[in-house]
Amino acid sequence: MPSSRTDHSLPRASALADDLRARMIDFMRDHVLPAEATYTEHRRAHPGSHEVPPVIEELKRTAKAAGLWNLFLPSESGLTQLEYASIAELSGWSNDLAPEAINCQAPDTGNMELLHLLGTPEQKDRWLAPLLAGDIRSAFAMTEPAVASSDATNIATRIVRDGTDYVITGRKWWTSGAMDPRCSVLIVMGKTDPDAAKHRQQSMVIVPADAPGVTIERDLPVFGHHDQHGHAIVSFDGVRVPVDNVIGEEGGGFAAAQARLGPGRIHHCMRALGAGERAVALMVKRASERVAFGRPLAEQGVVQQQIAESRIELDQARLICLQASHVIDTEGNKAAKDLVAMAKVAVPRAVTNVIDRAIQVHGGAGVTDVTPLAAMYGWHRAMRLFDGPDEVHVRSIARTELGREPVLPVGDLTI
Repeated sequence: MPSSRTDHSLPRASALADDLRARMIDFMRDHVLPAEATYTEHRRAHPGSHEVPPVIEELKRTAKAAGLWNLFLPSESGLTQLEYASIAELSGWSNDLAPEAINCQAPDTGNMELLHLLGTPEQKDRWLAPLLAGDIRSAFAMTEPAVASSDATNIATRIVRDGTDYVITGRKWWTSGAMDPRCSVLIVMGKTDPDAAKHRQQSMVIVPADAPGVTIERDLPVFGHHDQHGHAIVSFDGVRVPVDNVIGEEGGGFAAAQARLGPGRIHHCMRALGAGERAVALMVKRASERVAFGRPLAEQGVVQQQIAESRIELDQARLICLQASHVIDTEGNKAAKDLVAMAKVAVPRAVTNVIDRAIQVHGGAGVTDVTPLAAMYGWHRAMRLFDGPDEVHVRSIARTELGREPVLPVGDLTI
């Protein structure tokens, strides 16, 4: 049985990490946050379009010049996951702009990690290199509308070998990134051998976005909001790709998905904490400036409680996230599995609670587009579903806990 969890003290950040965090603060304050209005104006002027606001490419050039580029990947940045966490959190203050500005945006980060870990030299040269350069974007196609995709072994898309090709037939949704005009490649998970062992039936293959038979049907909104990069329904009708496009090995798709989703989940949590911090800051500002019943909201006991509860929940969630990051660094993704699951449950819960309180303090303004709170709430509420719903992670955590030996005897029940 698993032993009780070992304590892990968190190390101090390196001089490199401290320097990059300071640069990130400057970049957020001087460039990203001032650019939000320009970004929003462009999107309002092009309703229904997934055209890229020009300010994004401007921010990317500025970030690259400042050395704020590909920080999510230790081999590129020199940062540990723990050191990256505080920088990723800062990017979460402006989730539409900052992660992409530093080339640390989902789903590209997960796809780049997958190609870095399992890609062949040819795959890395053709797809990983331009993704790392920020020249193209990508999408990840795993979830399907016809099956309960919280169990990834359910997926029904078929990937059938035909000579030197794979033929792909199926329908996906929540294919994030596929609506972006820069999306050049999709990583698709499907079944290559339905008769194999349950976790060896799936494979992942690289599919060029312009391959014949790939049809992007439409975008799915999140609480009525259409993201620029989109969450698409995509159909694959007899799509042919070379067998060399398999990632890793045939039958290794489930294991590859776990390798991809582990870091992806913790990175989502890091960014979400930034949104929570921004919500607290907005709540404090509003409470300090708004007067009701003859005194500022900040002097009302109920508002003080909302602020205090938000700080407690956010800091508790952060500690789980940081602990998971540290274990990834020191012991690997597998050892951090339960901590990542706990972070994936605790962080979105805390952040949506905090944003909800901030909305309440803002009154009617909180549910409009006058503040970023409504859009922030929609995305982080959805986070309790994507990359595995809360219920799946809770089940996994419970299984580990039920098999854990206590540190000391608990004693017998005496009645």
